[in-house]
Amino acid sequence: MVKPVRVSSISFKGTGRAATTKATVRRNLKAIVELLRSAAMDEPDIVCLPEHAPSIGVFLGEANKIAEEIPGPIFRTISPLAREYGMYVILPMLEKRNGKVHNSAVLIDRSGGYVGSYYKMHPMIDEIVQGISPGIEPAVFNADFGKLGFAICFDLNFKDVIGGIAERGAKLVFFASMYPGGLQLRLWALEFGVYIVSAYGGDGSMIVNPLGKVLATSDSYSPIISKTINLDYGVVHLDYNYQKFASIKRKYRSKIEFEVTRPEAISILMSNAEDVTADDVIREFKLETRDEYFKRALEVRRKAIG
Repeated sequence: MVKPVRVSSISFKGTGRAATTKATVRRNLKAIVELLRSAAMDEPDIVCLPEHAPSIGVFLGEANKIAEEIPGPIFRTISPLAREYGMYVILPMLEKRNGKVHNSAVLIDRSGGYVGSYYKMHPMIDEIVQGISPGIEPAVFNADFGKLGFAICFDLNFKDVIGGIAERGAKLVFFASMYPGGLQLRLWALEFGVYIVSAYGGDGSMIVNPLGKVLATSDSYSPIISKTINLDYGVVHLDYNYQKFASIKRKYRSKIEFEVTRPEAISILMSNAEDVTADDVIREFKLETRDEYFKRALEVRRKAIG
């Protein structure tokens, strides 16, 4: 049974360029440790940092100098915090693997162990020129509360990333970035029916629900944002479905909730129950998910064309 999950995001601009590259990383890590301790006060299940957070302020051409294999000094600095507070940590960093340098998002579990890495599939042109190797495919990881996926910065412009994540069944996507994303994040969330949590190197990190609604936004006064979200949900179109909502509420009352976005004519059906899932209710009342409805519409059109 999927349980509610508390997600947190940290906005972090870096501490400025120090006298040396290594000094910049050390100073950033010291600040990151304090930010993670502050975020832990919100008791998150998982917390995300911005893109290559430990090396913010380092010239891209020096990436090879600070990229580390896992586990390295950067990982070993952050890993104990995940264990101490019993939370997953998403640590975006420059990672070296098999002789290549990747812009990666490293997932650390509640025990401080290494789960896996996602490698940015679409580095910017300058990144590639400076030696950053592109990742090959999207990555989805299993946490104890469900599946999650990652995107990093420029990835937001390419649907093979979010499409691959959604196809693999993740309902929660973390976006670590050095640009805010804005409307693009809401469009991804709405089109693919997922929660998106962004961690940006500045004001404007967001938590967005599957209807494209912004639940929280960071600013200079609140660099850490947190929300409890329900991953036991399904996305349904209102057509052929909304007439059944009243019957569902009569049977399940507060165990089942609906949130509707009328202009787009879609709803998320959420289960708060331990004995019935959103998918159970969708099957019981023969609701069509949005994806099923659109596939049916295409098939009816195909037959009409002949």
